[in-house]
Amino acid sequence: MTINHRRPWAHSANWQGERHQLDDHLRGTAARARQHAEPFGGAEAAEYLGLVHDVGKAACAWQDGLIRAESEGGRVGLDHKQAGTLLASQHLPWQFGAVVHGHHGGLPSITDLKVLMKELRNDGAHLAEPVNRVVDLLPQIRPTLRPQLPPWLTGARTDTARADVDLLIRMLFSSVVDADYLDTSDHFRGRARRASPTPGMAHLRDRYEKRRQNLIAGRAPSPIDALRSDAYDQAVTAASGPRGIYRLHVPTGGGKTLTGGGYALHHAAAHGMRRVIVAVPFISITEQNAAVYRSLLDPAPDSGNGRVVLEHHSSVDLDAPGGHWTRLAAENWDAPFVVTTTVQLFHSLFSRSPSAMRKLHRLAGSVIVLDEVQALPDRLLTPILSVLRGLVERFGATVVLSSATQPELSVIPATQPIHGRTAHSLLPDDMTHTLNEKLCRVRYEWRTGPGVTLASIAAEASTHRQTLTVVNTTKDANAVHRTLTALRPTATPNEVVHLSTRMTGGHRRETIDHIRHQLAQGAPVAAVSTSLIEAGVDLDFPRLYRSITLPESMLQAAGRCNRDGRLDDLGTVVVFDPADGGQPFDRTYRLSMSIANRIFGPGRADPDDLDALGAYYRARFNIQTSKASTDVTGTTGETIERLRTDLNYPAVADAFQMIDDASGSVVAIRSCLPADEQQTARSAIATLRDGTPTGPDTLRALQPHTASIPRKELDTAINQGTAALICGDLHEWVGPYHPQRGVEPPTA
Repeated sequence: MTINHRRPWAHSANWQGERHQLDDHLRGTAARARQHAEPFGGAEAAEYLGLVHDVGKAACAWQDGLIRAESEGGRVGLDHKQAGTLLASQHLPWQFGAVVHGHHGGLPSITDLKVLMKELRNDGAHLAEPVNRVVDLLPQIRPTLRPQLPPWLTGARTDTARADVDLLIRMLFSSVVDADYLDTSDHFRGRARRASPTPGMAHLRDRYEKRRQNLIAGRAPSPIDALRSDAYDQAVTAASGPRGIYRLHVPTGGGKTLTGGGYALHHAAAHGMRRVIVAVPFISITEQNAAVYRSLLDPAPDSGNGRVVLEHHSSVDLDAPGGHWTRLAAENWDAPFVVTTTVQLFHSLFSRSPSAMRKLHRLAGSVIVLDEVQALPDRLLTPILSVLRGLVERFGATVVLSSATQPELSVIPATQPIHGRTAHSLLPDDMTHTLNEKLCRVRYEWRTGPGVTLASIAAEASTHRQTLTVVNTTKDANAVHRTLTALRPTATPNEVVHLSTRMTGGHRRETIDHIRHQLAQGAPVAAVSTSLIEAGVDLDFPRLYRSITLPESMLQAAGRCNRDGRLDDLGTVVVFDPADGGQPFDRTYRLSMSIANRIFGPGRADPDDLDALGAYYRARFNIQTSKASTDVTGTTGETIERLRTDLNYPAVADAFQMIDDASGSVVAIRSCLPADEQQTARSAIATLRDGTPTGPDTLRALQPHTASIPRKELDTAINQGTAALICGDLHEWVGPYHPQRGVEPPTA
């Protein structure tokens, strides 16, 4: 005990040689946490939790450990969360002590927390030392009045109310963790982060409208422009309605991206809401939608104003082993307009880890647009819809369920209304049906039988000037691209192209631009892609091939054919069932396909039959709500919801897995990139690999260079030395990278 006469420290010295005073850190974290939680009525509770979260660091043993860690390297290695956890349980409902207890290791189960609290009350005399030291500096850690919580918390006894308590603890946890990370990052930077000015929602709405008109005026007229305009005007008119849950059903090619963004901005401006968050199922849609929204919302490069649109699709787990300080790089959605993936959104909502949940508080008071809502996994619909309802009812959000193939979610019990609220349509049903009829721009052909193979379809496609072939797996995409290349030996790389998540984000974006250029010039192009192209990617082929799959995916793919209605005749969509084609292994997918095969196919309905789609969704979701519908672990959505009401955060995080086939993220720096881009990426890798304290911008710099490969392949690559750890579960790819296909699957 060598330093009990000094003000205690929170963190080691920064580059200026200054240590972080503990009382300064607690004040800074508390102030930020209060600001984060203000929109949902949790300001006082978040402020207090931020004030006590690191009180345990005042212990002399911990302070000595900090000095030792500075001189010898490594971490302090002593617990510092128990003192703050005990204080939180004394001045708030004891369950809220989970926020402090989990601010490094993740939210605990409430059962484990209860055991800990009993131990601390019976044998917690050792915690008096750090508490007393901090009281001398911050007497408010022992408040005379209990910090206020949202008034709805009183009498929260039903299952629905207990699920809302789960969400409140998550929101407070996010508020405190983000505040902690920001204050810590400022210390190591040596200065406070300077926030760039961003305009309010009313200003962004007006900018969006002006640039949207310029965008429409600057592109070639389409026969369906008037239909798109009608849908947009109807949705924007509805934006003055109250906060709630809404459906946006716009058929493929009907301008859903612009309509969803326009509604969200008008609604946010009308109700003084904080931000718009658009979540989509595929990374490719994130990339394309973000580019569209940036062109409509971001300030001019030389304006000096901060960015408006933030694109976030990195799936890196920064809580995995690989460096404590790299967690500071976790994304926190500090922008007024966020484009992300549904995996990121719901992983944040059902996780327990600090880095994943850091951004969660940004959902309060936001407009959340769930694009392609039909892609949400059936087995998880109950907890997903429940948490969305909680965000609307308790946290001031509005949710828009957007799709060209709007699913019949009304059969899911979690959609039952609270306080009389139900999901309303932004477009009248008769308008949707009219749009669907007038936007019918394709005819369907079916190819089935043992003679249909990937090679036979590639051979047929190669006889046409402009085609898109969409398959179900990256392996199939690789095979079809190889066949097309062999069939067109004199074709340039821009004429036979490949798209999949095995390519980096920047590579995919370049490829889509190449495709768009070829189509606009009437030049030959044979493209093959996985399903990432079939929603949100604005391409217009005269002929399209789609490997048989669920009807909503076939219909989405068809939206890339004769998209603007410029052909003299209908476009052609060929649905084929290849004998050697791959299919997802997901059990829910197989159940859904068994239903789809009874309704859709040769001599039955085509995918654009709305009545058939309605029947398909009702049958599918009835199965989903039955006990028979489970994931590979045997977990139902109802089980996850029960775990939420039990406040069992680790079990919820383990059970809620949106993606069955685990994949890994790799950073591949392509040699064809300009030298400055390569250097920026390498500098970001070095920062993360060295464990240098940083911020979200570091990972953002790597998003254009990140590809996804199956986890088993990544494990093999690590053993073979073609993938090297960066941090968390993020790796650098140092193996071969194909100039068109990216990281290729291994040959058998």
